[in-house]
Amino acid sequence: MKCKIIKIGGVLIEDDELLNRLCRKLSSIASPFVIVHGGGTFAGRLAGRLGIPASMIDGRRVTDRETLEVTVMVYAGWVNKTLVSRLQALGVNACGLSGCDLNLVRADKRVRESVDWGYVGDIRQVHLGALELLLQSGVVPVISPITHNGEGVLLNSNADGIAAAVAETLSACYDTELVYCFDKKGVLADMRDEGSVIARLTPASYDEYKRKGMIHSGMIPKLDNAFKSVRNGVGTVRLLHPDELDNPEAGTEITLEEQWMQMPQ
Repeated sequence: MKCKIIKIGGVLIEDDELLNRLCRKLSSIASPFVIVHGGGTFAGRLAGRLGIPASMIDGRRVTDRETLEVTVMVYAGWVNKTLVSRLQALGVNACGLSGCDLNLVRADKRVRESVDWGYVGDIRQVHLGALELLLQSGVVPVISPITHNGEGVLLNSNADGIAAAVAETLSACYDTELVYCFDKKGVLADMRDEGSVIARLTPASYDEYKRKGMIHSGMIPKLDNAFKSVRNGVGTVRLLHPDELDNPEAGTEITLEEQWMQMPQ
């Protein structure tokens, strides 16, 4: 049986019209699916209103105790419940979850000698049994990027990484498809040209695009997770615009097959 794991975040979370269109697309999916979401800039804005300074390293939020409280409130609260309520309004039996619910996602507090990341968590394990129970009951899990370490400590984890880990875990019993939905039509060779979608990325072409500076910044960790998923058994990985969610040919496909290599000009 097929199962889609759909990661949404960024602009999609913050743009009401885009989010409503995406939810309508989601409500038409017949096969089991899981949603993993980020938080957009809501957490940063709330932290600013509360006078809590933001600290970022390579696009990742450093999470001290105060920032953790904000991210839990925003990601596992406002954003998660907004998504669930929109889906319920369209007849989707969605259930909002964080990593500590049903012991769904355990993580380890990141420890690096050079940087104190605070309460940032690197994924350790996804609970397959809990996901199977929900999916077999006709429930759509909507997972926020708040995880836990099994010892009572909440952690802020990367939503792209959670989506990849969920897809890899479910590949043990489903034909999995991991979809990263974002506000572009796919990975672009030229950020100024919406028509420059790279149809397929292989490890070799990915390295070449990075070497030439055509793929950079926040797209790199997303694609690193995508390639890791394919290597770990996920059947299909695509990056696309939510309007193309039902088009199997849309966006950028991640593949390990070098015969599909599409090199930059």
